[in-house]
Amino acid sequence: MSNEVKILVGVSLVTVALVVGAAFMFGGSKSSAKDTKPVTNTNALFSKDSHIIKGSSKVTIVEFGDFQCPACGVMHPTIEQVLKEYKGKINFVFRNFPLPMHKNAQVAAQAAEAAGAQGKFFEMYDKLYINQEKWGETDKAMEYFTQYAKELKLDVDKFKSDVESKKYAKKIQKDIDDGFALGVNSTPTFFINGIQQPSGMKFDDFKKAIDEAMKSSS
Repeated sequence: MSNEVKILVGVSLVTVALVVGAAFMFGGSKSSAKDTKPVTNTNALFSKDSHIIKGSSKVTIVEFGDFQCPACGVMHPTIEQVLKEYKGKINFVFRNFPLPMHKNAQVAAQAAEAAGAQGKFFEMYDKLYINQEKWGETDKAMEYFTQYAKELKLDVDKFKSDVESKKYAKKIQKDIDDGFALGVNSTPTFFINGIQQPSGMKFDDFKKAIDEAMKSSS
């Protein structure tokens, strides 16, 4: 295990007290503050090749997401706001959790990983979520992903080869397996310092949880 991951796992052991209102989760069911719970299998939160936006070691947010999931798409602007507000102050980790009912979720995860291999994972992450309505149900998703690769100035031939060969299938499956080990059963699911959060959090909910985590770890 790398030092970076060891630091993140250590962060996950910090206990955060969070009370937040209920909201929607994928599938339309509701959750409450009772959903907040510390994970016991902290090794499943991160892997040595997890995609990380690094900041302070005090607070780490982990997202298990599906690029085709409507609820994930709705949440994306909130995450953008969180990352802007706390730039350099938090770590942000993304884990793939493509749901089987979304026909393009797996190939989208492959596209993100292929972009990540060329140093542009979070740039592709943004494009996939922002443009979700365009490619989500199309039979030509790869055409959209190839265009995004061009816009990001990737080696397009390598990108297409990686995606079409499903080069990152094992990595994506590892994310899914870790998600199941943590009890993830919907997307998006977020953990803050090892505490699973209620679904449908707003920016103010994230801010409260992050600020409390910072105080707890200081």
